[in-house]
Amino acid sequence: MKTRITIAATLALLTLPQLATAAEPMRAWITSGDRRFSLTEQAPVNSGAATGLPVIAVDPAQRFQTMVGFGAAITDSSAWLIRTKLTDSQRQSLLAELFGRQNGGLGFSLTRLTIGASDFSLDHYSLDDAPNGAPDPDLAHFSLKRPAEHVFPTVRQALSINGDLKIVASPWSAPAWMKTTGSLIKGQLKDEAYPVYARFFARYITEAAAQGVPTDYLTIQNEPDFEPKDYPGMRWRAVDRARFFADHLGPELVTQGIKTKLLDWDHNWDQPEQPLTVFANEKANGYVSGVAWHCYNGQVAAQAIVQQAHPEKEVFLTECSGGEWAPDYADSFAWMMRKLIIGSTRYGARGVLMWNLALDEKNRPFAGGCDTCRGIVTINSQTGAITRNQEYYAFGHASRFVKPGAVRIAAPAEVGDVESVAFENPDGSRVLVAYNHGDKPARFVIADGTKRFKTQLPPRAAGSFVW
Repeated sequence: MKTRITIAATLALLTLPQLATAAEPMRAWITSGDRRFSLTEQAPVNSGAATGLPVIAVDPAQRFQTMVGFGAAITDSSAWLIRTKLTDSQRQSLLAELFGRQNGGLGFSLTRLTIGASDFSLDHYSLDDAPNGAPDPDLAHFSLKRPAEHVFPTVRQALSINGDLKIVASPWSAPAWMKTTGSLIKGQLKDEAYPVYARFFARYITEAAAQGVPTDYLTIQNEPDFEPKDYPGMRWRAVDRARFFADHLGPELVTQGIKTKLLDWDHNWDQPEQPLTVFANEKANGYVSGVAWHCYNGQVAAQAIVQQAHPEKEVFLTECSGGEWAPDYADSFAWMMRKLIIGSTRYGARGVLMWNLALDEKNRPFAGGCDTCRGIVTINSQTGAITRNQEYYAFGHASRFVKPGAVRIAAPAEVGDVESVAFENPDGSRVLVAYNHGDKPARFVIADGTKRFKTQLPPRAAGSFVW
């Protein structure tokens, strides 16, 4: 009798997992513009017969780009707040929530650093500020003292939480002595500074790596078609960027054995002719791996213009910011879901970045430029309390569920009022990120081979569906 019970129990143990796997349900998380739901998990949905509803059919046989990830920039301002306005436990908790995957963490796996000051720094500086603005062709005054204070420790802590984290680095200006203005404000790079600037970048990459901060991707100039009046910036024409890549930076990195990938442009969707001009330089084309885009002008479809001409090039959306110019939660959340999370990835982006990871309750600190920009989170500078903004939830709909190494797979751009994009993770799980831009609930079926999941989205709501 004892033997018969043991055999039956063993058979049950063998059979139950197989049955559970065969009937594994789809899980869903919802965020609505009215804030009733904020990455709120819904009841699981089993596959079954579903007729008479619109169908979003996922096709894993059609495969597109491999994802690097989603995230936000660890600006000087963000790092300063995180390091000085939070206790050790608050800091660990926040970074685990943003970069980790345990306990509902967002799993950010992409970030951006500034090489020198940006508009979101405590003051203006470069990494080579020679006394009295004197030329420093030997880079004798090169120093990583400033990023080593707050930015690098924050990055290292994020890397300890998420080893998949990849880093894009971008300067807002060359050191003042390299420029036509002799200032970090406005101007262009002097012709005679091209060789030393190439060595400057190589030194940054090498010395940052020695401090535990790798540079996976490098852009050579943030917004090169813009000269801001009150914070660091530098205009750099496409033909001259091509010359710098071809004759200086590309060869310098090769000589030093540096594997960092180079991205051109790092500016808006409205001028696809700029990266196309760089790629037209055959030598530069051989060194530049892809294009970085910003969201502030033009349309996301511009990414496709360059990608169709150069399908071998990588695509990234490296900056976009929410702010008080779009105060309505539902409207700004909708824009981010439709343009950044769904639109940018459908047009080839391997990674998507928001601007500041964190700002304070007054959208500070900043050193010129935008005084209304909003961070992914707001840190109360008096209490350390965290407010999770609409950017947090929009990006969480992708970063929590689409893992590094996921491949975008085919799904219809729009079915009724529902826009979508689909991915297959390295473990074989599949993800549909969708947004219902209609004013009524959308009921539909997600189809994957023989599986049929009947589900719905509230009006003006996003959903992440995982099976």
